[in-house]
Amino acid sequence: MTLTKTVCPYCGVGCGVLAGADGTIKGDPDHPANFGRLCSKGTALSETIDLEGRLLAPKVHGVDTDWDTALDLVASKFSEAIRDHGPDSVAFYVSGQLLTEDYYVANKLMKGFIGSANIDTNSRLCMASSVAGHKRAFGSDTVPGIYEDLEDADLIVLVGSNLAWCHPVLHQRIAAAKTARPDMKVVNIDPRRTATTDLADVHLRVAPDGDVALFNGLLTYLAETKNLDHAYLDAHVAGAREAIELAAQTDPSQSGLSPEDLAQFYALWAGTPKVVTVYSQGVNQSTSGTDKVNAIINCHLATGRIGKAGCGPFSVTGQPNAMGGREVGGMANMLANHLDIENAGHRDAVQGFWASPTICTSAGLKAIDLFQACAAGKIKALWIISTNPAVSMPDAKAVAAAIAKVPFVAVSDIMARTDTGDLSDVLLPATGWGEKDGTVTNSERRISRQRAFLPRPELARPDWKIICDVAQKMGWGDAFSYRSAAEVFAEYVALSAATRDFGRDLDLSIFADADYADLIPTQWPNNNKRFFANGGFFHPDGKARMIAVTPPVAVPSEGLTLNTGRNRDQWHTMTRTGKAPRLGAHLAEPYAEMHPDDATAMGVGYGDLVAVKSLHGDVILRALITDRATKGQVFAPMHWTGQQAASGKINQLITSNVDPISGQPALKTGSIVARRFEAAWFGFGASVSPLAPTGRYAAISRTATGWQGEFADTKAPDDWDPFVRDILAAPSGEISVLEDLKSGLVRIAFHEGKRLTALFFASPTPVRLARSYVVSLIGTETSALSSLAGRGAADHVDAGAIICACMNVGVNTVRSAIADGARTVDAIGEVTCAGTNCGSCKPELSAILAALQLPMAAE
Repeated sequence: MTLTKTVCPYCGVGCGVLAGADGTIKGDPDHPANFGRLCSKGTALSETIDLEGRLLAPKVHGVDTDWDTALDLVASKFSEAIRDHGPDSVAFYVSGQLLTEDYYVANKLMKGFIGSANIDTNSRLCMASSVAGHKRAFGSDTVPGIYEDLEDADLIVLVGSNLAWCHPVLHQRIAAAKTARPDMKVVNIDPRRTATTDLADVHLRVAPDGDVALFNGLLTYLAETKNLDHAYLDAHVAGAREAIELAAQTDPSQSGLSPEDLAQFYALWAGTPKVVTVYSQGVNQSTSGTDKVNAIINCHLATGRIGKAGCGPFSVTGQPNAMGGREVGGMANMLANHLDIENAGHRDAVQGFWASPTICTSAGLKAIDLFQACAAGKIKALWIISTNPAVSMPDAKAVAAAIAKVPFVAVSDIMARTDTGDLSDVLLPATGWGEKDGTVTNSERRISRQRAFLPRPELARPDWKIICDVAQKMGWGDAFSYRSAAEVFAEYVALSAATRDFGRDLDLSIFADADYADLIPTQWPNNNKRFFANGGFFHPDGKARMIAVTPPVAVPSEGLTLNTGRNRDQWHTMTRTGKAPRLGAHLAEPYAEMHPDDATAMGVGYGDLVAVKSLHGDVILRALITDRATKGQVFAPMHWTGQQAASGKINQLITSNVDPISGQPALKTGSIVARRFEAAWFGFGASVSPLAPTGRYAAISRTATGWQGEFADTKAPDDWDPFVRDILAAPSGEISVLEDLKSGLVRIAFHEGKRLTALFFASPTPVRLARSYVVSLIGTETSALSSLAGRGAADHVDAGAIICACMNVGVNTVRSAIADGARTVDAIGEVTCAGTNCGSCKPELSAILAALQLPMAAE
């Protein structure tokens, strides 16, 4: 089988993948982002590329139709809205999962031909504050460093980043460097103790939004201890005096850290010349996100620790092509090639190159404003491409209602059912990963080719082609007559050349003569280029700006503070990862991670459910009680949608507050109240058929034998038989029921002939049974009596809950290895293979080792 060199469709690390049409997936050892490593999500890509659940034909009002009918309707509705209400009455909302070529034509259509800047992207939710901070400091959205800096640094500071779960391959690069150089130090700054903390020498439990106070305090310390690089400041930086003076007025205790912790961190940072500060959503997703970014950058500029090997601020992106989208002007406040909408010269150059009839003259609606405009009736036609804002936006319930209010909504997606697609008038089937061609840019400015290795579903089309088809039907055929993604990329590179006189950072000349088909992963402006070691900033005077910032005023909360984030094995709204059984085996339902003291205060115990409420919505989550959480704070992941859970949409709890500079929503935190959910019964089911998330609490996930679901409600059904048949989609077959009226236990098995098709277990308390064993029975010829036991016989080996998704290793397998003498994480890996791929399960392996309290040899 010939393997195709492509790139992973998940986070912004940009890992190379070798993929085959037979489902073979391997890390590309030649790709400089990952050198063959893959995380659990990348490893499981073969489980996500089938056509189950795919959108395979255009639909109008839920009915299949042909492409011409669908495209004519989209083009006419947008044209009518523009004619009757003006160009600002229409909008696109696009995605960091689009390829650069898709992004480019979408922006060209909206900004150069429709004449509005009302095109924003879900990258607004993750990277906008980093963009704004870069532009304020550097004069451009420039990432100064490269991945090799993570291996060259003597100190790595991880701020608001659970790198072990969200960017596991980068985490493993750092872990490998630390193993090779044990003197390397890692500081983890996070309110929670996470999997990343296991690698850190120091963990600083910063208060939510305490980052500006922390780094202002560091800047003050650097000045007071004479650790400033005055030569660099004098030659290359403006605004240092003002920034340092204002920082000196900050009380570092606002960070929530003790004087001892602050002193230790400040001395370590000041005394380590080669320092990289890596930051992510804990910094960006805040009402003070841009100021946090600049507080970090200020410290690097003040010491000249930027643009050199092992030095600099480093923003790691959450999406595979958030960087590419930024490069082509993918957000409402930018033009292509890092040019500015507000600059008349930039606008004229882009319009002239495109030969377009118009050009937007001011910034468009950013994500929050865009959906508020939908709610206000100002948007008459909306096109959502490759994203799920009805789940991912803050105040998600209100966003869904706003989308429903728009007179005409088109959605391009690969899946037939999403929470957003269900609100559309027209659904347009797009090609998915493995079926489409194009480029993406990763977090270190490296452009890689995403290549097709699977046959394209007959009626699915690449996003760039769908956009061009609509543009042609709107009357702009000549400008959108590309025959391939390669032609789009060539025009994008040519635009870079045509605008080079503006002296921007984005120089794509290295790609001018490149063979698109055989393009190798390449950084712009050239490989291994770092920016700003010797100045050369992009403000008119060539100098950087240190920005004077102040910490946000703390707002007291009478309840708990919600901290949102991501799971190790899931991504975004699970449209892709939710298809992979092994990725759902680790944490299969929406949960609330809370401190034991908080759980005790609300009477919540092991396996209980928690009702969580804010001013905007409410959810029901499984309690996960752990001292990893900080008292008074609750962590919950944002992945679950209405397709997988009855009441798990976390972002409907979050208010629509934004950073005033970047417009990025403060998705990371919110104020909540929580209480024990008083369930009358709890249930667990497994079936060969797809399950529906119905009832007060339900969470479903794929398994290797079909589907499984967790259920609970406040009232038990009068008759379990029809109720269970309905939720398990098991309408026929022989039923076996074991019911204990006194204890309230109910166990039901369904057979078709000898084949076991479904099992259901209910109890007045959280159901305790060997779930992985129960799931393994589905589809086998196991008797009702054996299957209803809920656990195997004494000689049955039950792997237990999955710990390592890459190698499908369960907790019981790990415990057995330890009992047999594996006394280190590496030894466990040698016996079981757990932790030997991406390594993101290693902290959990360490915790299992510690919990078992191994006896000494003499005992």
